[in-house]
Amino acid sequence: MLRPRLTRLLHASARRRALFDPKTVERAEDDVDVCIVGGGPAGLSAAIRLKQLERERGNEIRVVVLEKGSEAGAHIVSGAVIEPRALNELLPDWKNMPDHPLTTPATSSSMRFFTKKYTVPIPHPPQMNNNGNYITSLSAFTRWLAGVAEELGVEVYPGFAGAQLLYSDEKDAKDPWGNPAHSVKGIITNEVGLTKSFDTKPSFEPGMRFNARVTLLAEGAHGSLSKLAIAKYNLRKEAQPQTYGIGVKEVWRVEEGKHEEGKVVHTMGWPLDWKTYGGGWVYHMGGGLVSLGMVIGLDYKNPWLSPYRELQVHSTPSSTYYMKLIDSIRAQRMKHHPYFRTLLAGGTRVAYAARTLTEGGLQSVPKLHFPGGALIGCSAGFVNVAKIKGTHNAMKSGMLAAEAAYDAVHGKQGEVETEAAAETADMARYEESLRKSWIWEDLKEVRNLRPSFNTPLGMWGGIAYSGVDSLFLKGRVPWTFKHASASEVEKLKDGSSLDASHTQEASKHKEIIYPPFEAPLSTDLMTSVALTGTNHAEDQPVHLRVVKTPQFSAELELGTVEKAEAGEGEEGVQRLEGRERHVKENVGKYAGLLGRACPAGVYEYVPASEDAREHKLVINSQVYGGLGVT
Repeated sequence: MLRPRLTRLLHASARRRALFDPKTVERAEDDVDVCIVGGGPAGLSAAIRLKQLERERGNEIRVVVLEKGSEAGAHIVSGAVIEPRALNELLPDWKNMPDHPLTTPATSSSMRFFTKKYTVPIPHPPQMNNNGNYITSLSAFTRWLAGVAEELGVEVYPGFAGAQLLYSDEKDAKDPWGNPAHSVKGIITNEVGLTKSFDTKPSFEPGMRFNARVTLLAEGAHGSLSKLAIAKYNLRKEAQPQTYGIGVKEVWRVEEGKHEEGKVVHTMGWPLDWKTYGGGWVYHMGGGLVSLGMVIGLDYKNPWLSPYRELQVHSTPSSTYYMKLIDSIRAQRMKHHPYFRTLLAGGTRVAYAARTLTEGGLQSVPKLHFPGGALIGCSAGFVNVAKIKGTHNAMKSGMLAAEAAYDAVHGKQGEVETEAAAETADMARYEESLRKSWIWEDLKEVRNLRPSFNTPLGMWGGIAYSGVDSLFLKGRVPWTFKHASASEVEKLKDGSSLDASHTQEASKHKEIIYPPFEAPLSTDLMTSVALTGTNHAEDQPVHLRVVKTPQFSAELELGTVEKAEAGEGEEGVQRLEGRERHVKENVGKYAGLLGRACPAGVYEYVPASEDAREHKLVINSQVYGGLGVT
């Protein structure tokens, strides 16, 4: 049965302006069978599969998808090559379905190595072969999937961000390690109508409570609820830390004679040095559009590096000695390389975006289930780095989770239903089936490629090993490389980042001086951000927190996050002290790293007083709102 679409006007009565207290607020509630947080390919594939099972087995199941964007696909970056393996299983007749966006098959695949002036073709790993794949707008693909889901009876609610996990009052279940644990009973969505200081406005609407038998987290890489679940249930106990990359992407409309529909090019080398993992791409989409960009591993050592500027302009290290050798070492950054100058000349940039990607592979996949729910898609980290693809694995994980969730709600097919319907949903079957699926095979074959770049030989060592492994060994070796040693993993138990541990202090590197932009080929950051179409009210809470995940998790459960962020009480003092430590470390040792690392200008270190040696961190929430990179 279809239910009326929810809107944010669930509570319209005017309230006195006061500090929001989550412990006393009255919330609207709704009971669902499965609540999926995130309306991307993984979440929507899970929703579709659940409704297919409803039709196949005859037991109704209510499925709700909560999407923080204004519509499905709003926070999905356009331009992708999709392997349709999972889609073929989910919707075997998709090619005959109306309005599907997979209309541009990949016609060629190549890889090129860039020097500062030239580009030469090199063999690409067989995993990069794109025969049978499609170039498309991932945003359009997601919107199409959402339409399919709604036709099947899935309730998709845009504008609802998952803000907090709901836990049982008592320890009514066991975690994946056999310890007594509170189970997840659903989620609470974000509050609306709060000021930056967490006072309630007249328009205040409390977040809604969705009580769910099963909660599937499909937030994408480094999602907030996923981080909380991983920390609470120690899901990384037997896994390596996750490692990430940051992708900066643009879409251009190029001149007709330069567009080669279906052409796929991947790049290595310039503008990155041999110690920095990363590469670029050029996808010739339909309609005269070209998606281009680059991914940089966030374990880069030089804190002076700016991912945005690496894409946009050329640069030189700041040193009198190096400036004298400018002709021999000038770095023509990506779009200023002759290859891209020629391609983009006369064209128009129509979109800009950025996002975080998981790069850890098989070693970094955590336990996937917890009492009452599971991680799917990039929340778990199923990107095949060698293929530079993850949509197929994300969709398949959603489908497998859906089958386990349906069984958890209604009982496994062929079994007599018991009192299990009243118990905590056990999603262990999802993990078991995923390890037996082609996802595991897909990731196992390439598990050693990404970590092979983390040796003293840098890019050259990685290229050599990856070439042998991908062409001949195919992952059929008795060893599995690690991203971090046991001692390094031990240091990260407080929630610190593996990638951040690789960053060296600024004093060990020459500052990179980025020259002026050359519009329209390259532009300043704010001009690019304007193309994202994101806009948030200025007087609203900043969703980014400078706090370790375990501490934030404890504050959420105690209901003290708002006091801490507003600077009130002991919690506020601790938050302020933590931010001061962060600024001292970031500015003093790393020359304000985050100010350059974020490709949207969210973080800024500004003088705190007339003394230029003192700084404070400013988070520019109005500038940027939701590309998922910070």
